[in-house]
Amino acid sequence: MIAVLINCVAVIAGSLIGLLVGKKLSEDFRTVVYSASALVIIVMGVQMAMESSNFLVLLISLLVGGGVGYLLGIEDAVLRLGEKLEKVTSKGKKAGGSDFAKGFMNASVLFCSGAMSVVGSIQAGTTGNIQTILIKSVMDGCMAVILATVYGTGVLFSFLPVFVYQGFFTLAGRWIEPLIGTAGISELSAAGGIMLMMIGLGLLKIKEFKTANFLPAIIFAPLFIFLAGRIV
Repeated sequence: MIAVLINCVAVIAGSLIGLLVGKKLSEDFRTVVYSASALVIIVMGVQMAMESSNFLVLLISLLVGGGVGYLLGIEDAVLRLGEKLEKVTSKGKKAGGSDFAKGFMNASVLFCSGAMSVVGSIQAGTTGNIQTILIKSVMDGCMAVILATVYGTGVLFSFLPVFVYQGFFTLAGRWIEPLIGTAGISELSAAGGIMLMMIGLGLLKIKEFKTANFLPAIIFAPLFIFLAGRIV
């Protein structure tokens, strides 16, 4: 679990730096940060989405996953969790609006959606190799700096889902890896890439998506690619 803890510390440290730096940025420069980070996130999302070996499976995974997420109300649940965290940490002070909850949600999706989260955690849990997670930790720390300047304190608390999500794959990696395989991890990453594109488009104010509702797609994607391989 040491690799997971390192990743969490990187997110916290990056967020704290972003909070300190963000207070000193002018509104014009904040716009630059918004635009630059959004475009980078979109490019990352496109790159991850292109890892898919079957775009029909990717489409079906997003449709089914998004439908399940809508029925379960995942987006609203995550935002409510963010709002509760804000109330607890604000110590009775008036909440600052929706940026805390949005920052918590978007950062959580960003840090947990990539293949490095799964592959790195499985490697750490099965072989003790933490190199992938160390690289991811540096990347997450840098992105936390940027997101914290945009959304504020909510980004800091994204270390909680990172700890739970990557901790799960670290502890259960030896049983999960044979089940999903390389193809399954690629499809999981591709579904995560689509969600990153949603976040980027939202930052650019082009289109707001209920991104968290699509989270079940990262479960359905490896499942459907497995079924497709059996059928074909």
